[in-house]
Amino acid sequence: MQIKSDFLVIGSGIAGLSFALKAAKCGTVSLVTKREIRESATYYAQGGIAAVLGPDDSFEDHINDTLVAGAGLCDPKIVALTVKDGPARILELITLGARFSTKREGEEQRLDLGMEGCHSNRRIVHAGDFTGIEVENALVKAVLENPNIAVFENRIAVDLITHSKFVDDSGEEAVWGAYVLDKDTGKIGSFLARSTLLATGGAGKVYIYTTNPDVATGDGVAMAWRAGAPVVNMEFMQFHPTCLYHSKAKNFLISEALRGEGGILRLKNGEAFMARHHKMADLAPRDIVARAIDYELKQSGDDCVFLDMTSNSPGFIKERFPNIHENCLKFGIDMTKDLIPVVPAAHYTCGGIKTDSDGRTGLRGLYAIGECASTGLHGANRLASNSLLEGLVFADRAANAACALLDKEVEIPAIPEWQTGGAVNSDEAVIISQNWDEVRRFMWNYVGIVRSDKRLERARRRMKNLKEEINEYYWDFTMTSDLVELRNVATIAELIIKSASKRKESRGLHYNLDYPETDDEHFKKDTVLGGDE
Repeated sequence: MQIKSDFLVIGSGIAGLSFALKAAKCGTVSLVTKREIRESATYYAQGGIAAVLGPDDSFEDHINDTLVAGAGLCDPKIVALTVKDGPARILELITLGARFSTKREGEEQRLDLGMEGCHSNRRIVHAGDFTGIEVENALVKAVLENPNIAVFENRIAVDLITHSKFVDDSGEEAVWGAYVLDKDTGKIGSFLARSTLLATGGAGKVYIYTTNPDVATGDGVAMAWRAGAPVVNMEFMQFHPTCLYHSKAKNFLISEALRGEGGILRLKNGEAFMARHHKMADLAPRDIVARAIDYELKQSGDDCVFLDMTSNSPGFIKERFPNIHENCLKFGIDMTKDLIPVVPAAHYTCGGIKTDSDGRTGLRGLYAIGECASTGLHGANRLASNSLLEGLVFADRAANAACALLDKEVEIPAIPEWQTGGAVNSDEAVIISQNWDEVRRFMWNYVGIVRSDKRLERARRRMKNLKEEINEYYWDFTMTSDLVELRNVATIAELIIKSASKRKESRGLHYNLDYPETDDEHFKKDTVLGGDE
């Protein structure tokens, strides 16, 4: 099976959907998504979107907050263009039908802007604590109503399709789409396009404990790396400080916005501890808070710390955080009077495929935006609620760039169908689950919140052996979704280990016990793998 279009979009979160809508104005779009179209990290986002919309806020403040959180590795030009473009992108969402929380100020109804950690002003546009659902629903509705966009659900991209033919006959390798597995039929088809966009999200599932949905297996980064695109700063995995700790709760995030509204982190004995770790106490950057919790738990031997919201009125909590309140109640926790048990968990991939300011990668015809990309916005640590903002801003920029280069007269080259070779159905699928579990566990133990050279070397040796097993299995047996994801998770793990081993300092989200200080002289730079590394 071959499907041709002007644009191929892989991923259906805020970045992919926004790009598809804008690209559809100048050409046809095929949108491929691993599960149902709404299943993405965007859908589960609680906090909101950071944008300068308040009368007391400024672009300069938002830029500075982002640079401070990024620990010296943000690209100032990228930060400035993202922050300054934010308000316009929010207004576009509102025009599409997204309904954000408002409050009355005098005679006017204004956006109810929230506060989050490391922000100097209230600037978080939100829809209660259902922001992701509201944004995703508005975008999905618009996409499904657009006649130029064809949506293909329950399909997982296997590999990018590269070919040396390009418009200028330079012989340079270019991307012309992707081989895609139909999870319902087990067949692999070719999705061919003049421009391909990766908007596949993050890689939190490389760790055993994560706030991410199951689809976050780093597919885009892994595919781009195999095709030859450089990747950047993969050592900077953000661990969200507050994931609900309960035996029956799976990946449920307790938003940063709770600490923005007065939440206090406490030890089991009731002691508030963040003030001794940072001057901003509970509003410190995420990397500081996650590391502080990790330190306190190792000192006390406790399983979790607790978030205290009881200084707020029950009415405020129920109105501002209805989703979190309702979900906590399911587990017997009434956050209006009970403390919420929390632990850190892998949350956001700050590194990714190296791109320019328009989402272009190191491969012609290939764009990457959102969490799978490394634009230079986040540096060594992402500022809260800058992720959805980045997805919106770079979807707009990448779509404009791709449309400007679209030449419908250019013929898509003849591409061979996927070859299964001698692969047979597996009778040992347990190998996949065993290797999957082992990768995620040693990544958590050795390449997690706190690292050391010894731990990284252990991870490198184990990953080398596992990769040989996984590659052997990959070529011998028929393709399945689980096998595709395992291969990608293993690739991501290898990239994180290699990047973390290169950075002989501690900065932002990367903390190495053997190099506890920040070394600007030698390491105030990106960690680049591939390309001209």
